Amino acid sequence: MSTPTGSFHVVGIGPGDPELITRKAERLIGAAPVIAFHAGVRKESHARRIAAELIPAGAIEEELRYPVTTGSTDHPGGYVGALAAFYDECEDRLAAHLDAGRDVVLLAEGDPLFYGSSMYLVDRFRDRFPVEVVPGIPAFAAATATVPAPLVRQTDVLTVLPGTLPEPELARRLADTDGAVIMKLGRTFPAVRSALAAAGRLEGALYVERASQPEERWLPVAEVDADSVPYFSLIVVPGDSARPASAERMRGSAVWSPTARSEPEIMRLGTEPQPTELLVVGLGPGPEGWLTPEASAALAEVEHVVGYAPYVNRVPQRPGLQRHASGNTVEVDRARFALDLALRGERVAVVSGGDAGVFGMAAAVFEAAADPEHPEYATIPVRVLPGVSAVQAVAARAGAPIGADFAVVSLSDRLKPWPVVERRLRAIAEADLVLGVYNPASRSRRDQVVEMQKILLEHRSPDTVVVVGRDVGRAEESLSVTTLGALDTDGIDMKCLLIIGASSTRVEANGTVWTPRWVE
Repeated sequence: MSTPTGSFHVVGIGPGDPELITRKAERLIGAAPVIAFHAGVRKESHARRIAAELIPAGAIEEELRYPVTTGSTDHPGGYVGALAAFYDECEDRLAAHLDAGRDVVLLAEGDPLFYGSSMYLVDRFRDRFPVEVVPGIPAFAAATATVPAPLVRQTDVLTVLPGTLPEPELARRLADTDGAVIMKLGRTFPAVRSALAAAGRLEGALYVERASQPEERWLPVAEVDADSVPYFSLIVVPGDSARPASAERMRGSAVWSPTARSEPEIMRLGTEPQPTELLVVGLGPGPEGWLTPEASAALAEVEHVVGYAPYVNRVPQRPGLQRHASGNTVEVDRARFALDLALRGERVAVVSGGDAGVFGMAAAVFEAAADPEHPEYATIPVRVLPGVSAVQAVAARAGAPIGADFAVVSLSDRLKPWPVVERRLRAIAEADLVLGVYNPASRSRRDQVVEMQKILLEHRSPDTVVVVGRDVGRAEESLSVTTLGALDTDGIDMKCLLIIGASSTRVEANGTVWTPRWVE
């Protein structure tokens, strides 16, 4: 008869205080025939120290000591290779006990699956042995209790960030969230502090060291000596530090989200604020060099940036800038929110990719401003700052295909019925105009570009020149020249912009596409 295999229990034992170990974890540790725990290079195991009083006298102990704790190693596979070999060894050692029918309890600091090393053994064992994970109190929960400060309230968003992120990315994410926890400090601390300052979140950010342990301490991040930061430390950025907690907020009033309007969180007292000019800024198709000096100067002065998330992410983070990102189908709600901010005297920029006036946010802002239910919006001056449009960018890459009369059409039928699009396509084809096509296809909308090709072929030669630009201006840019008859519609998506030539559009031997300015 074969011996039944043992079970693998990964037990969260909390951040350091033995009294924070759960009753279930205590029971499993106390009955375990095998106790495993990780240990740092030349260091006592922190996990074993926390649970020491619970480990049975007769238990077999397996110390899993890391071969390396930083990126420096002489292993032929580098740091990743050294750790992979280490986890292979851990797997073999613990599997020998499990195959022999002995249960194994692996002690895990904090919560096992929250940046924990134990998750790699869970991955390896879950298909071989019975696996149980017992959650534990994560370090950030103990740190928040240590401060103590409310981390997030009501509809606040909490973001957990590793301090190892690139500094600009860390600053962007800090600016875009309410509350935040930053893990993995140590040598990353100077860059983390710099990112907090760039995001305008340094004030109110709290450094917590060895939370729940006898040596615990906390102080404002701005006052921390960077040379003294140990591994067992983190930063808590309370949601209230993103904005003062007003009386309305404390009573439970709604917090604005980009998809819904709400009353202002901060009630201004004294004189009535005067509306400020609302800017609508075209960011161009992508490259920083295509952002106009006018737009760049405006973005350096505003207090708020509002827009579709990928466009908001292109605006460099700096102290004092608040970013309000939302999805791609809430343009009018987004515009109303920006108008509300401007009405309160805030300096606001609504951003769009390409040119804001070409299938962008400019029209949405004017639509919202003209709402008769909100006559107060009429007091807000709106200024549109132009940008390089996608059709210009693709045309420039190809040569000069829009050097003569041309039209642009969006194939999206989200805001207009498809029969309207069909009539416009026929009129453009009959007029022999060069045609720029925005939003040609998406994952859920594949038929329109096929219908467009059929409609145009009723009036145009199959040899009509077609330029397909994809992600023009970005690292993954591609440009191809084909014909209307040979156009592969299956390869077209929202990242593409099409330029369909007139009967006079030419392709030179070197691939340049251009349309003569004259008509014969």
